[in-house]
Amino acid sequence: MTDTSHPYSALTPDVALDALDSTGLKADGRLLALNSYENRVYQMGVEDAQPVVVKFYRPGRWSDAAILEEHAFTAELAGREIPVVAPLVFKGATLNTHAGFRFAVYPKQGGRMPEFDRAGVLERMGRFLGRIHAVGATCNFVQRPTLNLETFGTASRDFIHQGRWLPADLVAAWDSVVEHALASVAHCYARAGAVRSIRLHGDCHAGNVLWTDAGPHFVDFDDARMGPAVQDLWMLLSGEREQQQVQLNDILTGYEDFMEFEPRELYLVEALRTLRLIHYAAWLARRWDDPAFPAAFPWFNTQQYWQARILELREQIALMDEPPLVA
Repeated sequence: MTDTSHPYSALTPDVALDALDSTGLKADGRLLALNSYENRVYQMGVEDAQPVVVKFYRPGRWSDAAILEEHAFTAELAGREIPVVAPLVFKGATLNTHAGFRFAVYPKQGGRMPEFDRAGVLERMGRFLGRIHAVGATCNFVQRPTLNLETFGTASRDFIHQGRWLPADLVAAWDSVVEHALASVAHCYARAGAVRSIRLHGDCHAGNVLWTDAGPHFVDFDDARMGPAVQDLWMLLSGEREQQQVQLNDILTGYEDFMEFEPRELYLVEALRTLRLIHYAAWLARRWDDPAFPAAFPWFNTQQYWQARILELREQIALMDEPPLVA
């Protein structure tokens, strides 16, 4: 029996293939689901042409105007010869509809996960991020939100609290640690002072970068939004503080060839990491009605999950009290 409890249940393989046909490309029947949960993304074969990647946007998440703002940003970057994967244009449009689903078609981009521990890789990453941010700083998003304490922090806290997601015996501990963590985030923002918001990739982790011999290609701007430049940098850092300092130096060596970095933003590194942790928990809760999520994240909403998040946030509170990395 087909599960019809979620809008994506209507996105059958036939519907997906017919959607591609509706653009004028002729699907050859090959369809491979790619690793994506927020949206549904497929690699599809095309008759007498290279395969393409088709992204079906989650119903109700973004307005058409917000999606088109993302498309315009990637087209602007591609027009500056910055290696991003922008959607294809059909009949003058990048956003298509079929059977009630909105979708975009992208050229397939080959590549591998970047190896940040290899000499020169982080510097090259920084160089291209500097170019992206130099363009991103020229104007603002109008339809897309800003990453800040309210949108990622308090809104996520409130959603989790109102949904009663936690086991009863952990509610008090969670509420306490989240309030403390958000207060520490606010303190980090206060120490940083007035930080400029620019257009960002927004989710610039290694999984959204395809590395080739020519360097990085940035994909999936679905989370593009306004925010501090360091948001696109801190997710490239890993390991102990000493390792992160070396990595940051490498990134900024390339970054500042194209974009000046404001050192005060380094007060926000652990604050942004904290906001992402809280936001991620709320994201899983918001998507729990999608049958793909319980199947992919069976550990969510267990006693062990929330205990680990409480411990994680306590560690973040301690890290936010430490001096920031140095530019």
